[in-house]
Amino acid sequence: MDLKKFSAQALIIIISTIVLAITVSTNNLSLSTAAGISFLIILSSNFITKYIVAYILESKISISFWSIYQFGLRKDSHFKRPVPMIWLPIILAFITRGMFWWLGVLSFDVEPRTERVAKRHGLYRFTQMTEWHIAWIAAFGIIVNLTLAIIGYLLGFELFAKLNIYFAVWSLIPLSDLDGNKILMASRIMWFVLAVIVAIFFGFALITV
Repeated sequence: MDLKKFSAQALIIIISTIVLAITVSTNNLSLSTAAGISFLIILSSNFITKYIVAYILESKISISFWSIYQFGLRKDSHFKRPVPMIWLPIILAFITRGMFWWLGVLSFDVEPRTERVAKRHGLYRFTQMTEWHIAWIAAFGIIVNLTLAIIGYLLGFELFAKLNIYFAVWSLIPLSDLDGNKILMASRIMWFVLAVIVAIFFGFALITV
């Protein structure tokens, strides 16, 4: 990843961190610093894990703000350009007075490394990423956040642990271009297994309030 692209990806993570920190500290400003540090680790770990898995699968990823393109059921009911929804978490948090957190702010795209694949399969063969491969990239992002949640609880960082779980919950929602939809489109079984695991974590987070 060149310096320019790395800087752009880092900026997206930083902006997302600020937005999510504001979102979860709407009713308690004392949480803003801890939430900010937590989300910086959460988002960075999620991206780095996906980047590594993508590299192993001979591809590369890039993250962007989650955006919507379609606004109706008809195929021609869409915006001319995708509309970034990075502002949505803060708006919903203020409208609901901090009772509802929207944490789905990032999506990712995958691009195969043609030159690497060509060495193994021949030029222009098998260069497209399958839905199965993309699903595994998304799944490992969720898995690393659940792992961080366990570490957080063991070290006594309850807020950090819970935010990892909440972020994993949002990542698994099969909506638009969020990670959950990428997983569901590839394998309902994979999505269901992850949903059960995440639900267990979420239930534990709720009873430890």
